[in-house]
Amino acid sequence: MRNSGYNDPIKKPKIKSETKKKTSAGYRVRVLQFAHFQSFFKYVQQKEEEMWRSMSARSRLLMVAREFGVTQMNQVLRRKRLHSFPKASLSPILHRFFSHSSANPSDDSSPGFTDPQLDFIAGIETSNTQVPSLEGLAVDESGMDSFVTGDSKIDMEEETQAYEIDGNKLENVLSLLQSRVDGSLESNLNAMDLDLHEDFVVKVVETPYILGENLIRFLKWVMEKPGFDVTATVVDSLVKIICSDARMKNAYGLWDLVKKIGEKREGFLNVGVLNELIALFSKLGKGKAAMEVFDKFADFGCVPNEDSFYFTVEALCRRSFYDWGWSVCEKMLSEESLPDGERVGKIISWFCKGGKAKEAHTVYFSAKGKNKVLPRSSVNILIGSLCKKDETVKLALEMLDGFSGDERNYAIKPFSAVVRGLCRTKNVDEAKNVILKMIEQGPPPGNAVFNSVVNGYSKAGDMEKAKEVMKLMETRGLKPDVYTYTVIMSGYANGGQMDQACEILSEAKKKHTKLSPATYHTLIRGYCKIEEFDKALNLLAEMKDFGVQPNVDEYNKLIQSLCLKVLDWQTAEKLFDEMKENGLYLNGITRSLIMAVKELESEGTDIMEETTKA
Repeated sequence: MRNSGYNDPIKKPKIKSETKKKTSAGYRVRVLQFAHFQSFFKYVQQKEEEMWRSMSARSRLLMVAREFGVTQMNQVLRRKRLHSFPKASLSPILHRFFSHSSANPSDDSSPGFTDPQLDFIAGIETSNTQVPSLEGLAVDESGMDSFVTGDSKIDMEEETQAYEIDGNKLENVLSLLQSRVDGSLESNLNAMDLDLHEDFVVKVVETPYILGENLIRFLKWVMEKPGFDVTATVVDSLVKIICSDARMKNAYGLWDLVKKIGEKREGFLNVGVLNELIALFSKLGKGKAAMEVFDKFADFGCVPNEDSFYFTVEALCRRSFYDWGWSVCEKMLSEESLPDGERVGKIISWFCKGGKAKEAHTVYFSAKGKNKVLPRSSVNILIGSLCKKDETVKLALEMLDGFSGDERNYAIKPFSAVVRGLCRTKNVDEAKNVILKMIEQGPPPGNAVFNSVVNGYSKAGDMEKAKEVMKLMETRGLKPDVYTYTVIMSGYANGGQMDQACEILSEAKKKHTKLSPATYHTLIRGYCKIEEFDKALNLLAEMKDFGVQPNVDEYNKLIQSLCLKVLDWQTAEKLFDEMKENGLYLNGITRSLIMAVKELESEGTDIMEETTKA
């Protein structure tokens, strides 16, 4: 049989007959002693586990504290030393367990029954075999240290030797940088005899209420100190602090410093730092400076990302450098590095504002290929800009297919722009097809859309189609307005069809109680064109009766036609007097024309009289 508490096997000794007669109570005492022994070892193991968990927690706190820095003067975070169990501290306790029988002598004499299964315990008790001493189980400091893993020992040593910030020197530096420096800042810093460390420099940079120019000068001074290399953490902290307070002088000073660092240490700078600088110059409206930073990406070993392209284009477009902005945008499209839909929409709007609608459409097309969701306002601006140029109206027409559902029902503005653009480019039939699609799928067309098509057909001289569109307008429950009738009358008048024009005028009088001066001006111009001045004068009088006051255009057209075509200066002079009564002013050229015709007629009369006398 092997005893689990010892390494050496213990053979069961021969037990004499008188020993077998011991009472069961005595045996139980021995069993309890071994039970206490096992419980105690479990207790020791539990305490050891708790101890190491406490050590791990303190180690984590130390690591956090080292990253945060020291906030109190002359303080440093250290790991508390671990206290191992004193030597021989376990022996008295265990000895007390094994001496329990001597402390209770009456247990051996208690009557009871025998337990043959526990006879081997009695053998241990009475034989010469000695229980190994528990003194060897005492744990000293060196024994405890042997349980520490190698990594834990290294961490403990490093944390014990944590960098200690001199609070007095830190306070002196902050006081110097937070004020206007009299004299040389660098000489004052040299006099402080600072022990520079990354933690110290970061602490200084991240302290609020320090002048940005002083921070830049401080870091320049730090870079010149031997034995100290500026880290990425220091540069990132400085850039974020300076960029949060957008000032022109600090921005250029920061860029000079960052550029100097990047040129000395290739691959040291990261994209985030350069993007912060571009965004800062964009905020300050310095497009050329932002472009300079962007051009340095390759020199610094950085690859521009979506933010890089966006901030650069933003900075350039703010200063109306649209050609430069488009060159950056072309790189963005070639590298397929488009930002989110909201930012793409802004880029489209900027190029539309700069008269680069076709380029903006290229950005739109690329974004749609990437399934970017663009703001509807930006799409509407793009369609309107494309419709301003004849060569890009077709692109705007194609974009209308991107509208669907409720979004299409509220897109009356872009649809109207496309219809006007098609009519301007004399694609009136295509504009009519757009109206038919609008009637079928939405958005419902209004008077302005129909009038554009009516005007397009009238200018083209296709009056039948113009009247068809007007009837289609009426079937939609829309009432043709005065403008609709006027453009149709203008079409007839331009073709010399004054009778048809007068019919439209009569229809307009029935539908509207008051017409516009442009309506009568169209007809007067038509009658003057065919030299029916009496009808033109009648229309001028009718205007007054119908509540429409004639303006300078009507009088000017009539007077010029009377003087140039029929030399009727008398009627022209009457109209001129009528104008003066109505408070209208006739331009000098037309007045001179009346006088010239009058003098010409007078000279002609004199010549005729002299000829007759002769």
